[in-house]
Amino acid sequence: MDELISTKTSTASFPLSGALAGTGSTIVFAAIHHALISDIWFSLVPMLVAGALCGLCLAWSFGRLFRPPSIASWLFYNLVYVALFFLLGIASLIFLEPVTTIAELVAANEAPHELIRQALPLTLGFTITAAALISFLWGRNPLDVAAVLLTCIVLVSLLGLNVSVLGLVQLTSGSFSLVAMLFGLIVALNVAYLALFLLIERL
Repeated sequence: MDELISTKTSTASFPLSGALAGTGSTIVFAAIHHALISDIWFSLVPMLVAGALCGLCLAWSFGRLFRPPSIASWLFYNLVYVALFFLLGIASLIFLEPVTTIAELVAANEAPHELIRQALPLTLGFTITAAALISFLWGRNPLDVAAVLLTCIVLVSLLGLNVSVLGLVQLTSGSFSLVAMLFGLIVALNVAYLALFLLIERL
């Protein structure tokens, strides 16, 4: 597991490889979502853009923080962000009070903009805290800190907003399966991204 990610001597290819892997993992995510929940192919283009941006930022910040980069450090770095999404969901459930139900959200058939606004203080505070923690662990200079902060902002803004509003939704015994599926999709997205990035870097 200490094997280098790539035979290249530079990490300059990481951002492009990350963007491509993010795009590919988005397609995997859309396919799983279509099979298990609903058809979201109609929003594939903005999803691909979001996937490319998230993938680029993750790979770019990783290349800055870990030198030389190894497969073990790549897996661990990604695991940290997945764990942070779980912690964001837990924090939302602890600190926010329910104001709506899943049935009402489904009936509205639109993005929960008002819920996102209400959860914004928690979302911002969590994003800054997560960036500070990761920077403390691996950052060596202000550019490293900036890379981590940008990565956290992009990931939470494009992937984590639905997680941050969980505490604002009344959860019943039947709705916990949807929450579990949400986190399952996040894990599947990251596993696909991990594998595709390693494959692209090995080509």
